[in-house]
Amino acid sequence: MSTSTTAARRPLAAAFGALALAAALMLTGCGAGGGSESSADTADGKAGAAAPGLAEQPDAREPARADADAQNATGKGSGSGPGTGAGRTPTLAQSYIVRTATLTVEARNVSGAVAKARTLVEGSGGYVGSESTSLDEDGLEYSTITLRVPPDGYDRVLKDLSELGTLRNRKVDAQDVTGQVVDVESRLKTQRASVARVRELMDRATRLSDIVSLESELSARQADLEALEAQQASLKARTGMATITLEVQEPPVKEAPQKRDDGFWAAVGDALGSGWHAFYLTLRGILVALAVVAPFAALALLGYLGFRLLRRALPARRTVAAPPEPLPVPAPAGAGDGEAQPRE
Repeated sequence: MSTSTTAARRPLAAAFGALALAAALMLTGCGAGGGSESSADTADGKAGAAAPGLAEQPDAREPARADADAQNATGKGSGSGPGTGAGRTPTLAQSYIVRTATLTVEARNVSGAVAKARTLVEGSGGYVGSESTSLDEDGLEYSTITLRVPPDGYDRVLKDLSELGTLRNRKVDAQDVTGQVVDVESRLKTQRASVARVRELMDRATRLSDIVSLESELSARQADLEALEAQQASLKARTGMATITLEVQEPPVKEAPQKRDDGFWAAVGDALGSGWHAFYLTLRGILVALAVVAPFAALALLGYLGFRLLRRALPARRTVAAPPEPLPVPAPAGAGDGEAQPRE
């Protein structure tokens, strides 16, 4: 800072010296012409000697002047004077909205309603994405059609589709993906610049190892770039056209109510029918209970029969294995008083 100030003061001192010398010459007259010329030469020499030093060092006022110029340029770009943009509202970034809707409509002529929907969409600049028609369990026809509509005609087409029949369900959704679009665009710019740098390095590479390494890096970055481009295309497709899913179905057939007879015999018939129904329910309950108990009863009967057979077989085996001892023969009367009589 001190060096720049000293260099800036040198030409000023030389200028003041020259001015003082000129004033002295005017006062002394023409007689001092030779001395004045030598003094002027001396002053010029001093200024010339100081000039190289000034040329070597930049002027200290140049940064300040550059800042002032930048401020003036900024003021011109955003000044408040007439003809400037002081009263203008800053432009906002474009919004990217993904719009989807689902409609369920009942119509007696399903094919006719679908044809009208197709005409409405094509008239607004859209197209039919998909369509399917089938019958439900009750034999009623229903169709599901996917429509792609430009955002400008989205509300009008949605209103017209709701009037094709009796509206049963309507669901509308809007998702702001502006942040995603801006992020993908920024990443695309960075990735494209990265791919360009790698290609530039490949053009200047001379060694085989460098070329192989750069080709691998280029392939990876190119794959990332293609993924970002696909994501950007998907976002543009979703935001460029709104999606409406329309379901058209036939109304269910209502059966005519039957007339009810509330007379005496009708009451008797109702009572008889109720009694018969109660008897049927009771009999069915008994049969169900028997069916549940039958396997257990059969097992119990088999067990009982096996037990009886086993019980009958055990006593018979005991009699054969261990017969009873013979009973003693009683002695004849009077044999105890005398000797035994010999046999004849």
